[in-house]
Amino acid sequence: MADGATHDRLTLWTAPVVGLATWQLTGGGHWPWVVTSSYVFSGLMFSGDLDIRSRQWRRWGWLRFLWIPYQKLCKHRSFWSHGPLVGTLGRLFYLGLVLGMVLALAWGWSWWQGKPWPLLFWLKQYGSKYQGELLAVGIGLELGAWNHSLADWLSSRWKKWRA
Repeated sequence: MADGATHDRLTLWTAPVVGLATWQLTGGGHWPWVVTSSYVFSGLMFSGDLDIRSRQWRRWGWLRFLWIPYQKLCKHRSFWSHGPLVGTLGRLFYLGLVLGMVLALAWGWSWWQGKPWPLLFWLKQYGSKYQGELLAVGIGLELGAWNHSLADWLSSRWKKWRA
């Protein structure tokens, strides 16, 4: 299995390739930046290694405690943390639950104070307005997860072959 420094280097070395490929596929605009930045975020902060006390986990700083239940739920390198699509969707779902609880508490507090903010209206309005961007972020996150899992798999195969 590749170590954290190797994962970081692979992410940063391959980010220009992701950006250029996105540029070629989309013809430019803001799409290469959206995909590439989410790819780098995925590699450095949102990888499958959030299921252990890893470099990615430590980078969350004082918010790293949010990932402790995720670590208890997922065995390291399991299909649920490192599987194609499932790993990224699982982390997004988990983070969405956590953020959803925080937003629900904030909305409840604002309602109790007599100043409710139209949270659901904003989510619906901006979620539908930026569907393409949300898809591009998802693609970047998934590409970053594939980079991570492929590096782990190749590293493990190499070590077995050399032994």
